[in-house]
Amino acid sequence: MTPEQTLLVQETWQRLVPIADAAATLFYERLFETDPELRPLFRRTDMREVRLRLVQAIGMAVGELDEPENLVHIVAELGRRHAGYDVEDRHYDLVGAALLWTLERGLGSSWTPEVAEAWASLYGFLAGTMREAARSASPSPEQPVAA
Repeated sequence: MTPEQTLLVQETWQRLVPIADAAATLFYERLFETDPELRPLFRRTDMREVRLRLVQAIGMAVGELDEPENLVHIVAELGRRHAGYDVEDRHYDLVGAALLWTLERGLGSSWTPEVAEAWASLYGFLAGTMREAARSASPSPEQPVAA
């Protein structure tokens, strides 16, 4: 991300913080609307807690943009954990689309092409890091899983 994109993401995130829970609710509604098969992945979770964790994760990522080494480490760990939650590679694209859709609605007229590109760049980096870490955490088909 460019320094300008980092600043755009940080500024627009601050505008979303006051409506974070409503935005997270909208995000999950959109995600489940896009792919209803994802809903069972959350059947044993408290959605209030899930929404809070989503907001915290985004806030953490935005807060660490000035320290990319820290961000990579944290996001990679998150990706390794998601490997155990039945998250499939294709889910990252669905999450990204739902996130950008939600941000556009939450930011209204502040959602400019530059802001959209900045957030897409951030999500691309986050998803790429998580995907790579998840793949390294999952046993390959040739490797037996320890019992």
